[in-house]
Amino acid sequence: MDQIKIEELEQKINSKYGNTTGIVILKDGIVSYEKYFKGCTANSRVHIFSVTKSVISILIGIALDKGYIENIEKKVLDYFPEYKVKRGETKIQNITIRDMLTMTAPYKYRFFAPYIKYFTSSDWVKFSLDLLGGHGKIGTFRYAPLIGPDILSGILVKATRQSVLDFAAENLFEPLGIKVENNLLFKSKEEQMAFNRSTDISGWVTDPMGIHAAGWGLTLTPMEMAKIGQLYLNGGMWEGKQIISSKWIEDSTIEHSRWKKENLPYGYLWWVNEDGYAAMGDGGNVIYVNTKKKLVISIAALFALKAGDRIELIKKDIEPIFE
Repeated sequence: MDQIKIEELEQKINSKYGNTTGIVILKDGIVSYEKYFKGCTANSRVHIFSVTKSVISILIGIALDKGYIENIEKKVLDYFPEYKVKRGETKIQNITIRDMLTMTAPYKYRFFAPYIKYFTSSDWVKFSLDLLGGHGKIGTFRYAPLIGPDILSGILVKATRQSVLDFAAENLFEPLGIKVENNLLFKSKEEQMAFNRSTDISGWVTDPMGIHAAGWGLTLTPMEMAKIGQLYLNGGMWEGKQIISSKWIEDSTIEHSRWKKENLPYGYLWWVNEDGYAAMGDGGNVIYVNTKKKLVISIAALFALKAGDRIELIKKDIEPIFE
C-alpha cells in the first residue's frame, strides 16, 4: 500500500468529499484500510439513507429462503386483504413484489412526491398503497426514493409476523455482529433533521404504526456496512453459516431494470455495474462490491446537497490503490 497515495486520497476526501465520516476497505475479506473523518470513530454511526433499501432486499431474500414469502411474483395486495381498492383502479391489483424490488411499479404522483404528507401520515404503508398505480406502465423503471418501498416493510411484517427490525436482528444483524438498538419515531421535523446530522444514534426509523422505513431510516457504522458487502461477496456465508442463499444474491445483483435517463442498471434494490454492484444512499453513503477484485468498500457520510460522486471516487482514486 502506497502511503503517499493514501495521503493524497485523504487530502482529496477532506477537500472534495468533506461530509465523509468513515471508510472501510476489505480486500479478500481482510481489512486493508479503515479511516474516520470529522471527529468520528469506529463506533460512530450515521443515517445511511437509501442504502437501507438494499438491506430490505436482503431481508426479502431471507424471508424467501425461510418460506415466509412464496415467491416474488406474488401480488402486493395479497398481503393486504384489508386494503380497499378504489373503484376503477385495476392496475394496483397486478403489481408484484418483483415490481417493487426492481423499481418498476408506477405511482400516481408525477414529478413532485408529497413528502410532507408522507412524513406526517400515521401509516406509511397505506399512504404508499394509496399512491401505487396511476397512469404509468408496470415494468417501466420509476425510482421511488421514499414513498413506495415501505410497502415491502409491510409485506415483511405480514409474512414473518415480526417487526422488520426484530426479523433483521435475528436473521442478519446478530449473525454479522451488527447492533441496531432502537426503534426511532420522530415527533417533529426538527427531530428528523437532527437525526440526519447525528453520528451517535443506533436505530431504525418507524412510522407511528411501528413499521420500519424501507427506503431510508437505518443507521450503521462503516464496518457494519462493509460486513454486509462482504456477506454478499461470500455468497451469503458468514463464519461457516449460510445467512442468505447464494441464489438470491446472484438474482438480486444482476440487471432487471434500467434507469434510462442515467443509463444505470438495477437489480433487486441494488445498483449494478460492470464490476459488481452497490448500495447507494444520499450524501454519498455506499456499500460497493467489486466481485472481480474481491473488494468491498464502504463509505459513510452525513447528508449534503450535491455530494460528490462516491462511485467516481472509488473507481478513480480508491480501487487503483487497493487492487
